Amino acid sequence: MEHQNEHRMEVPSRNGVSRIEVLDGPTGRRRWPDEVKARIVAENLAPGARVCDVAQKHGLIARHVSQWRGLARKGKLVLSADSAPSFVPLVVDPVASPGPVNAKTDTAVIRIEIGGAVLHVAPDCSPDRVAALAAALKRVL
Repeated sequence: MEHQNEHRMEVPSRNGVSRIEVLDGPTGRRRWPDEVKARIVAENLAPGARVCDVAQKHGLIARHVSQWRGLARKGKLVLSADSAPSFVPLVVDPVASPGPVNAKTDTAVIRIEIGGAVLHVAPDCSPDRVAALAAALKRVL
């Protein structure tokens, strides 16, 4: 979908100046099919993609792409399976204790591997704190 082009020409005549305007391209508000919106949002989810760059590529303002991303997050704009963000499965290995288990000293530890680094989390750690730690580790890597 392209921008509308406007061409103006002023032609001198005996009665003064005549003006001709030619509108070329789509007119009025553009309607974007949901499939196209989903494809643009999926393009924005690629690593390193910026909203403003994707919007400019498609002749949009960044606010529209951001609104469509919000619709996708709420489930009102369905992305195709290949464009949806992928998740890595979480594997929990039991910690083997070498001797008798002492409830006061031995606790189960959750081990999360992210990009080759290992995050050890105590079982009493809140899910919000685990998410924050994992995000911080991911940013560092």
